[in-house]
Amino acid sequence: MFERGCSNVSPAAGVHPKRSERHVLEGNQLSMPLRVEARHLGDIAVVAPQVLGDSRGFFMETFRADQFRDLGLPIEFLQDNHSSSSKGVLRGLHFQWDPPMGKLMRVTNGAAFLVAVDVRKGSPTLGQWFGIEVSADNKKQVWAPWGFARGFCALTDNCEVQYKCTGIYNSKGEGGIYLADPEIGIEWPVDLSTAIISDRDRKAPTLAQWLASPLSDSLNYEADALKREA
Repeated sequence: MFERGCSNVSPAAGVHPKRSERHVLEGNQLSMPLRVEARHLGDIAVVAPQVLGDSRGFFMETFRADQFRDLGLPIEFLQDNHSSSSKGVLRGLHFQWDPPMGKLMRVTNGAAFLVAVDVRKGSPTLGQWFGIEVSADNKKQVWAPWGFARGFCALTDNCEVQYKCTGIYNSKGEGGIYLADPEIGIEWPVDLSTAIISDRDRKAPTLAQWLASPLSDSLNYEADALKREA
């Protein structure tokens, strides 16, 4: 287990784990602040940790309820998922409305291009997408609430993606959008003709087909906004 305090071990090249630079003293506790590096499409947040490192390795906090609350991010996660993918695998675009499932995603081995697409009926950013490369090296996380379809492309072999979910998985309350829907136009960093994609994801409906379905009323932007204001 990596300790948070100073070590007698000499730091690795390029790493300077000085207490004064890496910690913020709050009473008798040492804090390692998480921060929102950027926000996109109103509700997507890229979260960056503070990392302590030396010749032994590193230590970081990836979730703290008090800091997430202060950043306007959720603090109640009910399920953790962990996947491993070969290079060139594409997964998505998946979402769940019953129960509502938002996801906080990070990469713990290798690198992946993480994507979120707004599929909320009536949303001012409906059909728009955001994508970013996240890796075990940059240690970023991407949060998107329910109403965003999530997907990713593995950029390396043995790419491991972990994510915290605000809802318990329910196969009867989930849906998908075709990841190569031209109306969305995601710029995947791989050749889709050679990408490894499941039959289920290849046969997923387009966004237009989803919006034409009565089930799309389950992801209503205005209704969700009213709940958040209440």
